[in-house]
Amino acid sequence: MNLSAAEQALIRAAREARTHAYAPYSGYAVGAAVLADDGRVFAGCNVENASYGLSVCAERVAVFGAAAAGAQRLVAAAVCTPDGGTPCGACRQVLLEFAAAPDQFTVWVVSPAHVIARYTLTELLPHGFQLARGE
Repeated sequence: MNLSAAEQALIRAAREARTHAYAPYSGYAVGAAVLADDGRVFAGCNVENASYGLSVCAERVAVFGAAAAGAQRLVAAAVCTPDGGTPCGACRQVLLEFAAAPDQFTVWVVSPAHVIARYTLTELLPHGFQLARGE
């Protein structure tokens, strides 16, 4: 698979973020990275808590970091899991909220060693909930 420099950087950031995951309960370390339309990359890892509902997925950590830095138009994401797991439903919905163009938003699913799959956000969340946003 021939990846652009931006795609390679995005995947590298997700893999690196996975090394920082705090997953003592599930043992399922996840790293994620999102690419903003201005070229910035924001990474995150899953952070678990003994009160499991307070845990946060890697994808949301990455998106919230992007939003906190002023990046609200995202164009791609990479998710690194041990086995090719895709983003959960909540993360798909959060990605949709910030996707510049959902049908063109690429989600790379990778393991620490391999690229496993490439999806569009629309493929992963075909009927996502969206409100009209004023620009």
